[in-house]
Amino acid sequence: MTTAPVTPPAPLALIGLGQMGLPMAKRLVSAGFAVRGADPSEAARAAFVAAGGTAFASAAEAATGASAVITMLPNGKIVHDVLLGAGGVAAVLPKGTLVIDMSSSAPTDTTRLAADLEPLGLVLLDAPVSGGVKRAIDGSLAIMVGGPLEGVERARPILAAMGKSIFATGPTGSGHAMKALNNYVSAAGLIAASEALLVGGRFGLAPETIVDVLNASTGRNNSTEVKMKPFVISEAFNSGFSLALMAKDLRIAADLADHLDLPLPQIASVATLWEAAKAGLAPDADHTEIYRHLKALAERAEA
Repeated sequence: MTTAPVTPPAPLALIGLGQMGLPMAKRLVSAGFAVRGADPSEAARAAFVAAGGTAFASAAEAATGASAVITMLPNGKIVHDVLLGAGGVAAVLPKGTLVIDMSSSAPTDTTRLAADLEPLGLVLLDAPVSGGVKRAIDGSLAIMVGGPLEGVERARPILAAMGKSIFATGPTGSGHAMKALNNYVSAAGLIAASEALLVGGRFGLAPETIVDVLNASTGRNNSTEVKMKPFVISEAFNSGFSLALMAKDLRIAADLADHLDLPLPQIASVATLWEAAKAGLAPDADHTEIYRHLKALAERAEA
């Protein structure tokens, strides 16, 4: 009896082989997916080809014939342009194709994008990630997924190759809302820990002692546990997540509060503080350098 040949599954397309997108694409390849990457950077494309993927300069070319398209791009406007701009990806996708936006985008923009894709028969999920480059490399990202539950379940095997914790957060846009709120809480914790170091240091407390006590007490948070000693006290400032991206996410969170008519004072002030730090530090500053900005504010006040 002749056995019918097995048709291999259609490849995935991942658009954006940057600091996060490249290790995520590599995780997909390691999990057995055929992945067609797209990025304007020749170096990024070469790195992905070396990892076993196929790479293209054109996003539309990479997406042709793909069963799902993943975007990992700087912001929602770029995602919209890549999908629906001139020569956009959406034009080459058949109805029913999953579009998984893993960028950090504004949730209101995401709901509009979903509405624009719906007449084309394309299903949009917003699936931003948390964990940074280190967890992108080892495949342990936390992934927050908004969109139709049927689409979330279709995407789950793909997402599981990149993340350890996958949360279905609700309707379209809810994943991006959750990512912005998570980063708001994270950023507020980093500010609090940095200010504690500055106040405690002025009083004569050793910075290591401050962090050790916080971690054994109720002040413990992600920043005290994993950021203060290796990146701030050491002055390495090389966590791998940029201050500019954090500032962008915090503005998304603050704008969401405004959109919902919630005049919350701290979320707005935190967003403003990070935008001031972005303006005052180097364009490629790491987000842990918020400590340097706070220290400079204190020193200017003394002068």
